Amino acid sequence: MLVTPSLKHLLAAAALLVGGALAGGCASGGIAPVSVAESEADVFLFKAGTEALDRERWLTAREYFRRLVDTYPTSVHRQDAKLGIGDSYLGEERIESDVLAAGEFREFLRFYPLASRADYAQYRLALSQVRQVLGPQRDQTATRDALRELDAFLAAFPNSQYLSEVAKLHREMRDRLSESELLVGRHYFRTRLYVGSVSRLEALLKTDPEYSGRDRAYYYLAEAYYLMNRKEEARPYYQKLVDEFSVSEFLDEAQERLTEFAPPTVAAEGPATATR
Repeated sequence: MLVTPSLKHLLAAAALLVGGALAGGCASGGIAPVSVAESEADVFLFKAGTEALDRERWLTAREYFRRLVDTYPTSVHRQDAKLGIGDSYLGEERIESDVLAAGEFREFLRFYPLASRADYAQYRLALSQVRQVLGPQRDQTATRDALRELDAFLAAFPNSQYLSEVAKLHREMRDRLSESELLVGRHYFRTRLYVGSVSRLEALLKTDPEYSGRDRAYYYLAEAYYLMNRKEEARPYYQKLVDEFSVSEFLDEAQERLTEFAPPTVAAEGPATATR
C-alpha cells in the first residue's frame, strides 16, 4: 500500500508527540522517553501510569495519565486515566493535593455520570473531602462538605463494593459534627448557662441519635436539668446513660443520681411482740 506524504507526516508528528512528551518528563525527573506506534501510545501511557501509581511515584503517574487524557480523547483508557490523576493527588497526602484530587473526581462525575466506575469516583471524591476536615473545636464547613458527598454516594450507589467504607466514613463525619456541638453544650454547662446547654444538647441528640459519644451528651444534659432543679427531666437521661453504656467515665455518677431519685426502702415490720 502506498502511503501518501501527508499520512507520513501525521505519523511522524504523532511519534514525536509521544516521544517528546516522555523525554521532557524524563528531564524533569518524571517519565522516560520511549518509541511506540501511534495506535499503541494510549495503551503504553496507561500501563506506565498504572505501574508508577502502584509504585507510589505520584508525579510520574500523573504525567503519564495527564498525557493520555489530553492527547487521546477517544481512548478506552481515558476514564481510568482521569481517575488515576485523582488517585495520584490523593496519594501525596497533602491538603493542597486533596483539594486538587476533589476537583479531578468531581470533573469525572460531571463528564461521565453513568460510567461503570462512577461509584469509585464518588467514593474518592468523598474521601478527598474527608481529608480536609478540621478538629471538632474548629469550623466545620469542610465536615459538612464531606457529609454531602458521602450522602450523595449512599443515595446513588447502595449496592457498591465501597459501601461499607463509605458508611464508616459517614459515621466518623457525623461524630465529628456532633462532637463540635457537644463542646459547645459543655461550654455552656461549665459557665452555668444551663438553658443554653440543654438547648444545644437536646438538638444534638435529636439530629444524631447514634452519636458514638452520646454518653457525655446524656450526662451534661441530665446534670443541667438537675442543677436547674428539674429532676424529673434529668432522670431519663441518667437512665439512658446506664442502659446504653457499660463503660463510661460518667457511669458511676449517673448511677448515684438514680439511687438518689429512688424512693426510700421501708423496712418490713417483724411480728408483733406480745405484751402482758
